[in-house]
Amino acid sequence: MKFTQQLRLRSAFAVGVSAMAMLAAPAMAQDDAKSKEDNQGRNPEIVVTAQFREQALQDTPLSITAVDSALLEARNQTDLAQVANQAPNVTLNSMGGAYGASLGASIRGIGQFDFNPAYEPGVGLYIDDVYYPTLTGANFDLLDLDRVEILRGPQGTLTGRNSIGGAIKMFSKKPDGNTGGYVVAGYGTRDYLELRGSFDVALTDSLFMRVSGVHKQQDGYVQQIDYGCANPGNSDGILPATGNQDCVVDDLGNVNYSGVRASLRYADGGPIEVMVIADYIDEKRNSAAEVVSLTGTGTGGVNTAPYACGPYCTYASWYLPAGGQTGAWSPGNDMRFTGWGLSGHIDIELADNLQLQSITAYREYNNTWGTDDDFGPNPTNGAQGYNDLDFWFFSQELRLNGSIGDLLDYTVGGFYSDQRSTYATRQDIRYIAPGLNFQFDGNDPINADSKAVFATVIAHPVEAMSITGGIRYTDEHKDYTFVRKNYDGTTSTFLGALDGLTATYDGSKWDYRISADYRFSPQVLVYANVGTGFKGGGVTARPFDAAQALNGSFGPETVTAYELGLKTDLLDRRLRLNLAGFINDYKDIQLPLISCASLGSNAPCGARQNAGDGRIKGFEAELMAEPTDGLMIDGSLSYITGKFTRIDAAVGNAILASDPLTTPNWKWSFGIQYKVDLGNAGTLTPRFDMSYTGKTSAGRISAGQPIEYFDSYTLANARITWSNADDDFEISLEGRNIFDKYYTPFRFVSVYAFSGTGYSQVGRPREWMLTAKKTF
Repeated sequence: MKFTQQLRLRSAFAVGVSAMAMLAAPAMAQDDAKSKEDNQGRNPEIVVTAQFREQALQDTPLSITAVDSALLEARNQTDLAQVANQAPNVTLNSMGGAYGASLGASIRGIGQFDFNPAYEPGVGLYIDDVYYPTLTGANFDLLDLDRVEILRGPQGTLTGRNSIGGAIKMFSKKPDGNTGGYVVAGYGTRDYLELRGSFDVALTDSLFMRVSGVHKQQDGYVQQIDYGCANPGNSDGILPATGNQDCVVDDLGNVNYSGVRASLRYADGGPIEVMVIADYIDEKRNSAAEVVSLTGTGTGGVNTAPYACGPYCTYASWYLPAGGQTGAWSPGNDMRFTGWGLSGHIDIELADNLQLQSITAYREYNNTWGTDDDFGPNPTNGAQGYNDLDFWFFSQELRLNGSIGDLLDYTVGGFYSDQRSTYATRQDIRYIAPGLNFQFDGNDPINADSKAVFATVIAHPVEAMSITGGIRYTDEHKDYTFVRKNYDGTTSTFLGALDGLTATYDGSKWDYRISADYRFSPQVLVYANVGTGFKGGGVTARPFDAAQALNGSFGPETVTAYELGLKTDLLDRRLRLNLAGFINDYKDIQLPLISCASLGSNAPCGARQNAGDGRIKGFEAELMAEPTDGLMIDGSLSYITGKFTRIDAAVGNAILASDPLTTPNWKWSFGIQYKVDLGNAGTLTPRFDMSYTGKTSAGRISAGQPIEYFDSYTLANARITWSNADDDFEISLEGRNIFDKYYTPFRFVSVYAFSGTGYSQVGRPREWMLTAKKTF
């Protein structure tokens, strides 16, 4: 039976390739050597550097979504999550208030959503080829970018550890000395204000500078309501905390973000080119837009049903009265992130066929935020915390790129990184039992470093064929020291056994990739590859006793991926259609445990271990078309499914073998625009975009309960842009979520069994914005 299915699949693929070749034939007969100038406006070629060298997107045997600056501007996509929303099998989501300024990321069902530095991301993030190693602070504004590359599937040999799901690379525009720039100003719903701009200048004949900046701010869309004010005489005896007549304390989900980037480039036409890039980010806003979506009765006996305020409001208070070790206090509902980075890029042409590249980088940030873990107004079942995360990271990478005639291209290199974090927190948990105040301070230093060597070879045995082989060896270390104190600085009453303990992880991993591609014609490329990747090992971040800390280290999770793909440029390059199918063998999945008995602990279990295996399979399609001059269409479609093949008994009934390994199964996106020539009056370009996300697993409220799902949702955006005849001034009217779809992409139910409340993120409602752009 399996042989028959495989034969049918191969036959169908062969038929598909033949059909594509026939469609391509007329174009070949016309002229195989059409210049780029002849094809301007017909799916212009995007150059990517996924394999360490410049290659046309359609010549690269990888599944890549590449979005250039023109398409980013047409869609008015200004942050990374917006780009991912229109890429197949990619999920990026700004996390809820409990996670600070972090981003959850997965590609092809593999990723990470916990910000804690004890754990590693599953999607590699890169800015100008510099690795960004954490989820915190990762939802970047797309300030002055040249392009975004989303590489789907494990990139173990190309980008290394933690790219097990894939990698996302952002490349800023290089200074070129052509004096000029642009300024954008926008105003919209809930006092949305946006200012961004860039300026490029030649300081000398060989020294160029580019400076870019952005500021955006907007009021929130979920109201924080004073419960005592809105419900006078309530049965819980909660009194008003504010004298506001409308009982509104604040709004959540607001925007207040500023960033600046400066780059300096030396290029005199000789063998050496140097570029230095610096950036700074300052984000200060309230907590994420979340509302209570689950109610019940917690361990304190409180019925939380009255604490569900509504679809766009919450009674969360970020306040606890005096109790245990503390007087009345509030961690505040605000979040602050400040960070900066510096990178140096040196390219040296050693010979006509030999180049050396050095990338040196440093980055640091601080993130502080307060949490209301029960998200309700009643201190009896309340819990809250204050978090302060410090981070710095240094990396050095060397690459030697060479070629041997037309037969062979190669890259060899090495990578080193050193990463330090200090995670300080004050936790005050009162929902465990009436009268019990579970309180402690943490101030945990975490050290992580990594070393790697790698090589990639691309052979061209015949004119139309390439064979790629890659290998990478990685050695990694992590240590995590637990500090658990009472508020007065003495050893913690509850977690004192952890105080001063250091948990460590050391490991190494080999990755490989083998790929073959064949170009049937200038319009049709077929490729097949097999490759591996891994997400780094680590230690249990939230143990309850010494055994869980010292015995709770875990190894890397790994994937071996098999992929078959087709890339086409058809109908005189008016139609681009790329297809890919894949199977991922996913091993040693890092899962939370219900029982820590195997670690020698009888305490409540907070450990994570390599406790499962699974298989994921799916397909992806991406389309770009220009049926006629001025009309552009783009779209994507993806399907993915996965199941567990092994789950350790220690996982218990929190995750079952019958549970889906990955969701959503279906995603699609569609965009269309038409540029109308108005002669001396300029041009008018309307654009419409839609994206669909299928139902997504929300997990279980508690172990043993049925698995629940977030509803599927479709979002629609529209934009109309007028440009003057000189194409140096434009005005745009834009609507986002124009059908005002209410949706919840993420929820927090970790403490539902104790507090009786769970709360969900709320997607942004319909918004309108008017922008003007001046280019000079």
